Amino acid sequence: MVRQSEITLSKAVEGFLLHKAAEGKSRHTLSDYRVSLNKLLAHAGDIPLRQLGIGRLRSFFAYLNDGYTTTPAGIAPRPEQALSQKTIRNIHAAVSSMFTWAVSEGYAKANPMSRIKRPKGEPPPIEPLSQADIVGLMQAAAETTPWKNRPGIRTQRPTAARDQAIILTLLDTGLRASELCNLTTGDFNQATGHIQVLRGKGKKSRTVRASDSTRRAIWRYLASRGQLADDAPLFATSQNGHELHMSRYALGRLLERMGERAKVRNVHPHRFRHTFAIEYLRNNGDIYTLQQILGHSTLDMVKKYLHIAQADLDTKHKSASPVRNWRL
Repeated sequence: MVRQSEITLSKAVEGFLLHKAAEGKSRHTLSDYRVSLNKLLAHAGDIPLRQLGIGRLRSFFAYLNDGYTTTPAGIAPRPEQALSQKTIRNIHAAVSSMFTWAVSEGYAKANPMSRIKRPKGEPPPIEPLSQADIVGLMQAAAETTPWKNRPGIRTQRPTAARDQAIILTLLDTGLRASELCNLTTGDFNQATGHIQVLRGKGKKSRTVRASDSTRRAIWRYLASRGQLADDAPLFATSQNGHELHMSRYALGRLLERMGERAKVRNVHPHRFRHTFAIEYLRNNGDIYTLQQILGHSTLDMVKKYLHIAQADLDTKHKSASPVRNWRL
C-alpha cells in the first residue's frame, strides 16, 4: 500500500474518481465531483494529502464564502464570480467524500472535514413557469429573433422541431436534465406515449407518459431524422456529422438562450420539473403518484410542491370569493 505521505492531492482526486466510477456513478456525478475537487486543487496546490489539514481546508472554505484569499502579497479578491451556498455545500460534500475514501484506503488517518460545518443556506425559491412563459419559449424555439435592419422578419430555426419537443417533454413529464439527455429512441413508445427512464447503472427505472401534443412533437422531430436505431439519442446534437446525446450543460445553455430571446428570466431544466409538479397538484393529482412520476425516494420535495400549490389555491380563492368581493 502507498504510504500516506506519498500521495499528492491530485493523485487522491484521481483515485477517488476511479473509486466512484467503479461504484457506477454517472458521468454527470463524476464531472461534478471533478469540478468541485479541482477548485480545492487550484487553491491549495498539488501538495501531499497529509498536509491538507483543518487549517488549509478552513482557509479554502472561507475563500469560497467571502470571496477573498490569502496570498504571499496579502489578501486578494477571488477572480471568479461568487458561488451560491448550494454550490459550496456540494463542494463540501465532495471534499468530505474524498477524505472518507482516503481514510478507508489508508491514505489519511482521519477525515478533517468532520470539523468543518457544512453550510446550510436557504434553498432558492421555487418559481414555476407561466403559460405565457411557455408560449414565449415555444416561439423562441421555432424562430430567430427579428433582424436588426428588418424588425418584422423572423426565420425558422434549424433545430426548431427538436427544441420544441424538448420544451414539451420537460414540461409534460417532469424529467431531470440528465434523464432527458440520456434518453434513446428505444425508450420512447410512440404508440402509447410511455417513456422508460433509467437512472444510472444499477438504479431503478420508472415509466412516465407524454401527452398527445408532446407525442406529436417528438414524432415530428424523429421523422425529420430518418431511420434510427433503438440506441440512437432521442434528443440529439450533431458533431462532425455524428448524432450524440446532449450534455446537461448543452441543454442548460439551449434553454437559457431561448429564455433570453423570449425575455423569460431564469430558464433552466429543473424549472420545468417544478412547473410540472405544481401544475399536476393544481389539477387534482395526488402526491403519491407524483412522487413515483418524479422518481423521488421520499415525499419531502413533493410536500414542498403541495405547499406551493395550496398557497396558490388559497390566493385565488381570496381574490375570487364572492363573499369577500361583494362585501357581504
